[in-house]
Amino acid sequence: MVKKEKITFDKNKKENFSEWYSEIIKKAELGDMRYNIKGFIVFQPWSVLVMEKMYQLMEEELQLKGHKPYWYPVVIPEKNFLMEKNHVKGFAPEVFWVTETGAGEKLEEKLALRPTSETAFYQMFSIWIRSYKDLPFKTYQRAQVFRHETKATKPFIRSREFHWIETHNAFDSKENALKQAKEDMDTTKKVLLEKFCVPFIFFKRPEWDKFPGAESTFASDTLMPDGKVLQLPSTHIISQEFTKAFNVKYLDKNGKENYCWTTCYGPAISRIFAAVISIHGDNKGLIFPFNIAPLQAIIIPIFNEKNREKVLKEAEKIEKELRAKKIRTETDLQEKTMGEKFYFWEMKGVPFRIELGEKEINEKKATVFRRDTGKKTKESIGKLAEFILKEGEKQSNALKEKAEKEFMQGISEADSIEKARKELEKGKIVKTGFCSVSMDSAECAEKIEKELNASVRGTKFSEKEKAKGKCIACGKKAQEIVYIAKSY
Repeated sequence: MVKKEKITFDKNKKENFSEWYSEIIKKAELGDMRYNIKGFIVFQPWSVLVMEKMYQLMEEELQLKGHKPYWYPVVIPEKNFLMEKNHVKGFAPEVFWVTETGAGEKLEEKLALRPTSETAFYQMFSIWIRSYKDLPFKTYQRAQVFRHETKATKPFIRSREFHWIETHNAFDSKENALKQAKEDMDTTKKVLLEKFCVPFIFFKRPEWDKFPGAESTFASDTLMPDGKVLQLPSTHIISQEFTKAFNVKYLDKNGKENYCWTTCYGPAISRIFAAVISIHGDNKGLIFPFNIAPLQAIIIPIFNEKNREKVLKEAEKIEKELRAKKIRTETDLQEKTMGEKFYFWEMKGVPFRIELGEKEINEKKATVFRRDTGKKTKESIGKLAEFILKEGEKQSNALKEKAEKEFMQGISEADSIEKARKELEKGKIVKTGFCSVSMDSAECAEKIEKELNASVRGTKFSEKEKAKGKCIACGKKAQEIVYIAKSY
């Protein structure tokens, strides 16, 4: 029997998520918060390797759907921001400005570290787009954006620098812009749910909660273990005030000049990463879905001085065979006890652990431990790659099903402020009747925010839900079914 020296967590994930979250970031070495600028962290290898896989899967899906990659400058001239009043009003308080050089020379114009890139992309769209033949024009960039968040920062969830993908697209009609927004929702499902195993609901945001400068905003929310929702990718149909301000026009088939309709979509990879570790992790540490795990299998050789060479040689052979099948694999040769190694890799969330000693070699069967279930099986050494690839798919499906079940259990209904308060205190998303999601009902939303410390997330976009009862804020007949939740 191997003695296990536990890596313990002081806080239970469900009982004190905030402390658990801070602990796992530190113990699993995901990010170091000791960088000496508030709100900025150093992303460490274990998080970067996961996010690289996440970027890859998201970019592959975008490129399959016709988006072309661009790299834009990180700075945007101040005059670009001033060209659309709603946009500048929405983002001005969060912008970091560059005003002078290292030599103390004042710049002719202030430059913004991009908080988002509509004003950069559209400047170039006005040059590149000339005819209906250029449309649809679908672009994206992988980038960092900078926002001076005034709320309390939390690593990966809310920081002043985050890593994301932003798409910017131009179309010949509002109808085609809406089709793009729906395609973005499909992309979110295919990547976040199917690959990252993160469930969500796509909402149409209320009029008072739209992206600055947008005509319509649609955003996906997931539910975190502390009962707060975290906004994941959002997609927007941008007001034509933008294309008019930047002169983004095209000639139609009849030679008539028209302004384009534009959309943008923003999967924040670093924030989605926060959802991945939070939703799948447990009191032993991280659990990564198979296809985005930094390591998919770790080999633990178990030997003494007599059989050391024999065991290590077999471990090396297995490692090469797994890597040949594109399974990310390493052999742990650290000078630690077996127990320390077992708990370390469980904490790091590696999907499979292969235990290999002389007994396993003689039996030609390795002991394989699956992190999410905690179960061990004996598997043929000659068929380990086949087993892990097959079992890896099962692991991802199991994580997805578990997360979806917990997400659906996190939604409840209420027909009064008091009932909504009780459900919110249980960490639930509350489904309820509401008078309207137009600007006319902003006062009702303010009442909910004030009395419940929660916000109206919007109406479910995938289906029109029949309203019933009364608005929980004003008592008038409900015209909409909305979802209310606490958020970051």
